[in-house]
Amino acid sequence: MTTVEILLTYATPPSESVTFALARAKDVYGIRRLSFDRAARTLRIEYDATRLNAAAVTKLVREAGLELTPEIAQALPPVPPPAPLPAPAA
Repeated sequence: MTTVEILLTYATPPSESVTFALARAKDVYGIRRLSFDRAARTLRIEYDATRLNAAAVTKLVREAGLELTPEIAQALPPVPPPAPLPAPAA
């Protein structure tokens, strides 16, 4: 078993029916734990990567009715050019 976590961000807080649907999603073989961070509007899901993948877990959450926000790729800061080498001593 390979345990993996995925962190999903949601747009609107889950309604009662969505919360119950997500609780039933925990019965899916391979889902280990779901935990909400309501302040950060995130849902952390721990799952067995030998049974499920990130796409399947995300689909399961969307089917439960939770509106997820699209992931925004973070741009890496530009790499500074290398410092010039000192001139050889003559």
